Amino acid sequence: MIGLILFIAVMGFTLGSRAGLSWPEKFVKDTVGFVQYVFYKPTSYIAGITEDISNLRSLQEENEQLKIALSHYTRDKARFNWIEQENERLQKDLDFTNAQKEQYDYIWKIAQVISVNDDPINRSIVVNIGEREGVKEGMAVSSAEGLVGVISHVSNFTSTVRLATTMDARDPSSNGIAVTAQGKENDVFGVIESYDQSTGKFLMSRVTEPTSLAKGDLIVSSGIGGVFPRGMVIGTVKEIDVGQYGLTYTATVEPAANFTDWKELFVVFAPEVEK
Repeated sequence: MIGLILFIAVMGFTLGSRAGLSWPEKFVKDTVGFVQYVFYKPTSYIAGITEDISNLRSLQEENEQLKIALSHYTRDKARFNWIEQENERLQKDLDFTNAQKEQYDYIWKIAQVISVNDDPINRSIVVNIGEREGVKEGMAVSSAEGLVGVISHVSNFTSTVRLATTMDARDPSSNGIAVTAQGKENDVFGVIESYDQSTGKFLMSRVTEPTSLAKGDLIVSSGIGGVFPRGMVIGTVKEIDVGQYGLTYTATVEPAANFTDWKELFVVFAPEVEK
């Protein structure tokens, strides 16, 4: 019934007065136009949905790419910050070693810590340079802050460093460090030969002239004995007490080096040592 009504309406419209076309042509043209109109609306609607789905897919892909770019940025930012901090630290360390080289003509070779032995009796660390670089047993090892220890064992590519915190006057294999106070080299003499594990400080014994030594003095190696190069920073005087027999004095020295946070270390080559 609806189709018949539509057909009659189209016929009535077609048979109306129009110029230039016969009534069969008008009928065919109007029928085609009506059918096109009926099918155009759903088709355009479906096409719009398809286009929206395509746009949604494009947005999803773009979102994935942005997430990946953001993760790369976060990773690169962290890496950049780490490199920047390491670069600043190395520049500071190199300034320190250059000052040492200019003052005493020692050669300081940088080394990276590759392992740590936390045994309280024989605490040691391993660095990544050895015989190939000319390292030998007995060479002093320092951080940028101060003395760390001495080379105890050497292999071709690595070296073991015996830490100064293992020093014990009762141990015959433990070498004492002849020291003096910076700026008072002609007045102060002593020996660092033990480390107090309970206080975390060195004990500087055999001090014969306590009046020349004061709290806050910077203790450095004197170079006497040839084991430790002259001028290596040991630490700062905290207290001065009478020695065991009352003939000499003992100073408590707070280490300058940090024995818990290892980064770069330096093996010190004396001028007479073959490199």
